[in-house]
Amino acid sequence: MVKIADIELKDQPLFLAPMEDVTDTSFRFVCKQFGVDVMYTEFVSSDGLIRNARKSLEKLTIFDYERPIGIQLYGHLIDAMVESARIAETYDPDFIDLNFGCPVKKIARRGAGAGMLCNIPLMVEMTRSIVNAVKKPVTVKTRLGWDEETKNIVDIAEQLQDTGIAALTIHGRTRAQMYKGQADWTLIGEVKNNPRIHIPIIGNGDIVSPEGAKEAFEKYGIDGIMIGRGLFGKPWLFRDIRHYLDHGQHAPEFSVSEKIELAKLHFQKSLECKGEKVGVLEMRRHFSNYFKKLENFKETRYRLVTENNPEVIFNILDEINEKWG
Repeated sequence: MVKIADIELKDQPLFLAPMEDVTDTSFRFVCKQFGVDVMYTEFVSSDGLIRNARKSLEKLTIFDYERPIGIQLYGHLIDAMVESARIAETYDPDFIDLNFGCPVKKIARRGAGAGMLCNIPLMVEMTRSIVNAVKKPVTVKTRLGWDEETKNIVDIAEQLQDTGIAALTIHGRTRAQMYKGQADWTLIGEVKNNPRIHIPIIGNGDIVSPEGAKEAFEKYGIDGIMIGRGLFGKPWLFRDIRHYLDHGQHAPEFSVSEKIELAKLHFQKSLECKGEKVGVLEMRRHFSNYFKKLENFKETRYRLVTENNPEVIFNILDEINEKWG
């Protein structure tokens, strides 16, 4: 059993990575159908929260069926992050996660996200201040370091643990790598196997198959795996990994007809959560990913991602089932 503070998880838990404009309520609903163990909101700006920005506040909405779930925050100012953590706590997440890993330029250049890797004392002070300010468990997600010359995650992990965090997630790349190259899990393993470390260590980066997940658990000894981009168009990857870990064999292949039904469920949830206009727009990236490998699909894909009428979109999905299912 893995424990994050008092949150008890099954062995080898699987985590849904927080992803902007992806892990909204409808996508989390879909992932929950496939057995994900822990989820996060999209990451939330501390500046937006303390200004009561509508978009930031909307991201705080969580439901009981999503538990355990964390609200992830990012920012570069201690006072703003502390205040936003207190606001987030009132929405009753199971834990609060601090984003010290986002590599996007507009965030990192302000010193937030992965920008914190350039100022470790500030990162540590901010984390300690938030741990002391809220009652909910606090966790952290970060990277190996800023670049190849500063891959100091082993030392950073010790310092963060000493602030009182309940778990640490490590993406196996530096900020300079962004999402290029291969994730380096060796340093994640070093953190996990450091005798000073006693909190759960969750590994993240390049997990796109059941075999990859099994190898990560067995080779590096980590407590959990977080999956992000590997889920694009494939949220059933959680089911596939769990089946492989539990039974040592692959789950039945997910059929086109099953993808159609899943796309309909996802779309309906998107409409319920976002309304017609936004619900349609935000599903377009998912539609493209769900049916990416279908042959001779270009014309149908164009119709699917340009149509605005939900009823017509459902009809197009039925057409896909008739032709490719």
